[in-house]
Amino acid sequence: MGIVTKAGDWSFKAFTAGLGLATIYLTTTFSVNVYRGLSWHNAQSGIGCYL
Repeated sequence: MGIVTKAGDWSFKAFTAGLGLATIYLTTTFSVNVYRGLSWHNAQSGIGCYL
């Protein structure tokens, strides 16, 4: 394998690792936001304000 091929392999691995981390981050933040939104909505229901 040449140097260029190894550099391409490493850049691809770094790119896919970055995509994996971004996916985990976005999934986590989405789940937290859904939980917060549901908690907020349930708290609003006690006031008697129905839309």
